[in-house]
Amino acid sequence: MSDSPDLTAGASGLPAATPLTRAALEIDEHAATLGWDLPARLFALVDNAQMRKANPRLAAQLGLDGNPTGLTPVEQEEIAPGTELDRFLGTIAWPDGVVGCALVVERLMLPPGAESSRPKNASEQEINDWVATHPQRQEVRITAAVLRDGSREVALRLREKDVAREVLTGPDLVPNLTDALLATFQ
Repeated sequence: MSDSPDLTAGASGLPAATPLTRAALEIDEHAATLGWDLPARLFALVDNAQMRKANPRLAAQLGLDGNPTGLTPVEQEEIAPGTELDRFLGTIAWPDGVVGCALVVERLMLPPGAESSRPKNASEQEINDWVATHPQRQEVRITAAVLRDGSREVALRLREKDVAREVLTGPDLVPNLTDALLATFQ
């Protein structure tokens, strides 16, 4: 049995259904090797078949011959800690060769039902403080990935269950974030 993770398998252990799901899980696993408490990370997604056609030598160097129908994540420049993601994403324009993008962010999330105890008429800072001190808060790493065609996938890793087989996946886990990523292609 190998100790290396299967980057093509979802949380269920079954093979990931699409190249986008595989890319999100690959990026999640990469982020997991770096640890927690890191700034957001942005990736361009490049179609392996297009890369092989446009630049066969580079594709061979990257080992894309073994995965001709997949996507290759290309990490972009580091996003400075404290950067407002909404504003940052609004400044991005992708070249035609980029078929998608992915963003890795760490956040605090509350379970369903916690919203009912949210302070009414609270400021954004008060809401942030309420979430940060809520007894049921969970630290999560979100890897949101989208394609130009509107496809989306999210890999969600709980800090308390920091193993690949516990990563949740689905297209609708964090819709506001995937919507913001899709807007970078408009």
